[in-house]
Amino acid sequence: MAIVAVSVLAGAWVLGSGDDTAPVWATTTSLPAGHRLTADDLAVRRVRFVDGDDQGRYLPAGRRLPAGAVLLRPVGAGELLPGAAVGQGGADTTRQVPISVAPDQVPSAVGVGDVVDVYLRPATHGGCAGSSVCSGSPVLSGVTVADAPAVEQQFGPDGSRMLVLAMDESAAHRFFRLLASTDEPALTVVGRG
Repeated sequence: MAIVAVSVLAGAWVLGSGDDTAPVWATTTSLPAGHRLTADDLAVRRVRFVDGDDQGRYLPAGRRLPAGAVLLRPVGAGELLPGAAVGQGGADTTRQVPISVAPDQVPSAVGVGDVVDVYLRPATHGGCAGSSVCSGSPVLSGVTVADAPAVEQQFGPDGSRMLVLAMDESAAHRFFRLLASTDEPALTVVGRG
């Protein structure tokens, strides 16, 4: 009988000491893009990750948040905090930039929280002469969709779809300079993943 009791206790100790969960930050409430994170916004959640790469996508609770951390996209209540959703700087450096895109130039599945690239092209090939717009590179790369009305809520007589993109102030200024330098600019949004 004593051997059975010792075996049970030893087994419980081995199982209890084999905790393979990792502490990560999760939000306590829904937070908008541009929100400056504080300790009150976060709670520690222990999560078992099957893949170490998955664990690396989230902010570990064992480390302090970066100073001036702000959200680059909205985060829902109870959501684990992805590292890609957090940027540096003050809340006043994040800009929410609305863009209007022809419905055939944005995937219908693009929604809030998605990371996208944006390409800018002039209406005619002649508008490319000497322009960096026609280099084939995105004018916005890896920006987060902060708001995306449903496809059935399109606006405008041409049926264009509005997206609101979260980006830092310098990216917003560069984007608007490129728009102003292009005759009849048109945008294409490419989703990632």
